[in-house]
Amino acid sequence: MGDIMERMYNIKRKEVINIRDGARLGFVSDVVLDEKNGQVKYFIVPAPTKLSCIFSTREYRISWCDVKVLGEDYLLIDADPKMLLSDRKNNRHTD
Repeated sequence: MGDIMERMYNIKRKEVINIRDGARLGFVSDVVLDEKNGQVKYFIVPAPTKLSCIFSTREYRISWCDVKVLGEDYLLIDADPKMLLSDRKNNRHTD
């Protein structure tokens, strides 16, 4: 179990970059796993806000299938920027 926790800690230290538009989205804050099979469903990256509010409800959700490279310090993804942003409060995507 310690190995899994170490891997999760290392994932959270990676910067996420979208190769589709070159945007630097930020750093992984959490990983959501599929309860049935334990596989990664998506990564959560807090979306920046104008006030950098710690209680922001907007986040990027990066699906595992969008990950192209899992590097030592970064996660390169290829995803439609409009499909990444979601609202935690309503658990839905926003534009």
